[in-house]
Amino acid sequence: MPLGRFLLCLHSHMPYVLSHGKSPHGTDWINESAVECYLPLLHALDRLLDEGIKPRWTVNITPILAEQLADPAFKDEFEQYCQSKIDFAVEDQKRFEREGPLWMQGLAYFWQSFYTRGLVQFKHQWGRSIVDAFRYFQEQGSIEIITSGATHGYQPLLGTDESCRAQVRLGVQTYEKHFGCKPRGIWLPECAYRPRYEWKSPVEESQAPWERKATDEIVAEEGLEYFFVDSHMIRGGHPLGTYAANFPQLAELFARSSRYFTPPEEFRSEYEHYMLSTGTTCYARDPQTTVKVWSGDVGYPGDERYLEFHKQLYPGRLRYWRISQNKSDLGAKQPYDPFAAYEQIPEHAEDLVNVIKGALAHYRGLADRSGTLVAMYDTELFGHWWWEGPEFLYELGRAMHRDGEIEMVSGGDVQDEDPARHLIHLPEGSWGEGGYHYIWLNEDNSWTWAKLYPVERKLRQMARDYADGAARELVIQAAREMLLAEASDWQFLISTFAARDYAEVRFQDHIDRFNRLAVIADRVHGGSAIRPDEEAFLAECRQKDAPFQDLDLSLWAEREPASTGRL
Repeated sequence: MPLGRFLLCLHSHMPYVLSHGKSPHGTDWINESAVECYLPLLHALDRLLDEGIKPRWTVNITPILAEQLADPAFKDEFEQYCQSKIDFAVEDQKRFEREGPLWMQGLAYFWQSFYTRGLVQFKHQWGRSIVDAFRYFQEQGSIEIITSGATHGYQPLLGTDESCRAQVRLGVQTYEKHFGCKPRGIWLPECAYRPRYEWKSPVEESQAPWERKATDEIVAEEGLEYFFVDSHMIRGGHPLGTYAANFPQLAELFARSSRYFTPPEEFRSEYEHYMLSTGTTCYARDPQTTVKVWSGDVGYPGDERYLEFHKQLYPGRLRYWRISQNKSDLGAKQPYDPFAAYEQIPEHAEDLVNVIKGALAHYRGLADRSGTLVAMYDTELFGHWWWEGPEFLYELGRAMHRDGEIEMVSGGDVQDEDPARHLIHLPEGSWGEGGYHYIWLNEDNSWTWAKLYPVERKLRQMARDYADGAARELVIQAAREMLLAEASDWQFLISTFAARDYAEVRFQDHIDRFNRLAVIADRVHGGSAIRPDEEAFLAECRQKDAPFQDLDLSLWAEREPASTGRL
């Protein structure tokens, strides 16, 4: 009998960054992720399948990422990106041959080979479709793909239930379009959950409280069976901490939701999965494996032999140095040795297998039954931040298969094999810093919600009143702009200063486009003809912001029962 089950969930996401003929900052993000993360992950799955190993990883591909990967504009830009990296590597080889050091010439050839392999795999092995490649491995039984909110909208803070439902329903519809079946599970953006309670806008004093649906109610209505949360939410702790003092609006939200939640007296564990009253199941992240795989300080990615992320050679931005013993001094970095780095990977994979076995054995001793250890990571960790990460996943799949004491499962496998035995009521929270909403609602980004909430209410009105009239196409494009403005990435980037200016400009651009389209739609619905300059603006918006081509306005038009008390 196995010690327990191992559920690896990889969350793959990218905000909408396609240029469609232009070159804004951000386009390289998806190209980097494709060649450094997604293609190497597919390569690992391909090798494992050749060895008869189906690791049953759960892979989330967000709808907005799938839309971008399937867009011809991405495919063309990606090939150009890979070729540019190949050209930079060739130029580096010539330079190092002339000037030295010669060890860098060999690494330049290493990069030339890597990007050439990625380009060949993309064009010839996968037929220029990364989405279809993942679909292939799902159909082979190697992985289970799950969906997410359409544009990664932060569910607890969206301003209307219609917007929450549209994010999930469009996520299901987009999944069916790309993968040919219905999803069983969903990755809640930022693992953020909200129970049903009388919610009040945190940035609009004039708005009265009204009863909002729980996140799991919306998930269940769309036929989804399970989702993931952070471990503190399973245990029922109060995660707000010091953030109430930093931003009082969060304290009010937390107090409102807490009225409906009593911390549990019974023992709860992240190695158990739980059912909510809606019949959906939640899985929780294991903290031990999180630190081992995520941390650059005490985890595997910080090994001195692995490739240094931060030190790059310009203009090609190729990396030639390893992390080294002195992690903080970029000038002291030593040459990267791929052979030494890759020799270390199997040892780290074996170590993680032992950590997982120890955790599951301990839980079986406590609970007298087999548990499920859930490891949750951003896919982009593997290959981008941690260069050797995809190879680590390959070795982890092999090591776990050889060991035989752990069953590798997907979220759907657990649903089928061991349905949840215990009912749970979840508190409000996320997997962000502090366990609550602070990263996405604070003094630096609260202005984004003040601008987004009126937009959500305006779209709801237009979707109900203008859907079959002359303004229909204007409203559809306005809905795209709102969906893109709803992405949680903008608040995250503003809070973390990772690309703050870019995020502020992108968010404001989508809001401005929505508002102008709404003004035109109001006038056209009232009987006025659309002007040539307005036609040109609509055409430009359609070209620039082009995901979800079959968008249905009924996503926002469905009315809630009057008993909710919501206007």
